[in-house]
Amino acid sequence: MLSAMAGQIISRGKNTWLVRVYIGRDAAGKRSYLNKTIHGTKKDAQSWLTSKLRERDMGVAIQPAQTTLNEYLDRWLDSAAKAKVRAKTFAGYKETLSRYVRAELGSRLLAKIAPVDVQALYNKLREMGLSPRTIQYTNMILKQAFKQAIHWRLLAFNPCDGVTLPKQVRREMQVLAPEQARRFLAVARADRYAALYELALTTGMRPSEYSALKWSDVDLERGVVSIARSLDWLPGGGWQFDETKTGRSRRAVKLLVSVVQALAQHKARQLAQRSTAGTLWTDHDLVFTNETGGPVDRHNLANRSFRRILKAAGLPVIRLYDLRHTAATLALSAGVPIKVVSEMLGHASSALTMDVYSHVLPHMQDDAATRMEALLWGQCETGTAAPAAHTGTQGRRRHTMGTQQPS
Repeated sequence: MLSAMAGQIISRGKNTWLVRVYIGRDAAGKRSYLNKTIHGTKKDAQSWLTSKLRERDMGVAIQPAQTTLNEYLDRWLDSAAKAKVRAKTFAGYKETLSRYVRAELGSRLLAKIAPVDVQALYNKLREMGLSPRTIQYTNMILKQAFKQAIHWRLLAFNPCDGVTLPKQVRREMQVLAPEQARRFLAVARADRYAALYELALTTGMRPSEYSALKWSDVDLERGVVSIARSLDWLPGGGWQFDETKTGRSRRAVKLLVSVVQALAQHKARQLAQRSTAGTLWTDHDLVFTNETGGPVDRHNLANRSFRRILKAAGLPVIRLYDLRHTAATLALSAGVPIKVVSEMLGHASSALTMDVYSHVLPHMQDDAATRMEALLWGQCETGTAAPAAHTGTQGRRRHTMGTQQPS
């Protein structure tokens, strides 16, 4: 018989063995064992014991957790997810799990859920007409939950590994061309949020970032704005300041002279509005406010102001967030280096910027090819190409690539 800590093999009759594996102590401090009856030779029992001891030493769960997925998700949300994500994201996690996962898999034992069960869930969601994006978001949440279960030694593998997800078709990005952007700003100058639109269209700030902007973040003399927080609207009402989307999202952005002037005029009008509101005004030091000093509701801004401006300017309907995409596209089309645009947007890396705005890159490559050719072969002041260079007796033919204008 082996030691209790290493495991035990106890004879229970001819070719029958009780194998016990020590798995720790329970909440009361009592030793806990995994028991298994093996029918066969003692060598068979020893083989099973050795494999379980190896799994135990590697940290793999060797005893299925006797808890349902619903019970586990409650624990995961409260003790792990809640502390890691923002309130708005946490609310999205809870709602997604409640609507799409709990009814189908929630009553199943956590340890009994297999990849085929998760796949069946996603197939059903697809048959219900849910978008690939929603199914992928659901999978992201479930995969995180199961990953934590592995860390807590409740699962040996992630049931989300190996499932097939529907392909998400990236929606075509809607942006304003330079001439359209000029028309938009011309109409927007008559709106009380004119400075907001100029800021969004020239800096690429996210709506959650310029909604949280305070006057203490704005240096009008230097023409610089510091992005230090975001503003989230809470489910059921209310709002709160929160961390920026990522660490790189905390950044300083240089402002155009016209934007500095627009902000100065906006500040003067806001002071007058504050005086008129009197005691109804709630001071949060916000740059952009509603009539009483509170933050601007982005849905109201889009419906009551933004879309009206688009219509008056004869422009297609786009999202408020698309002003960020427009700012990035205009900057890249103007030849601003990708690294600078990435820093302006607060992206995690230049690679992300290149991926998101890859539609602009062909235009940049055309322009780069033209400049490189001019550098190598020479370019006359009139724009006429210099004669082709020759190597030996064989002429080298020169190819010209025109610069494609952005749409």
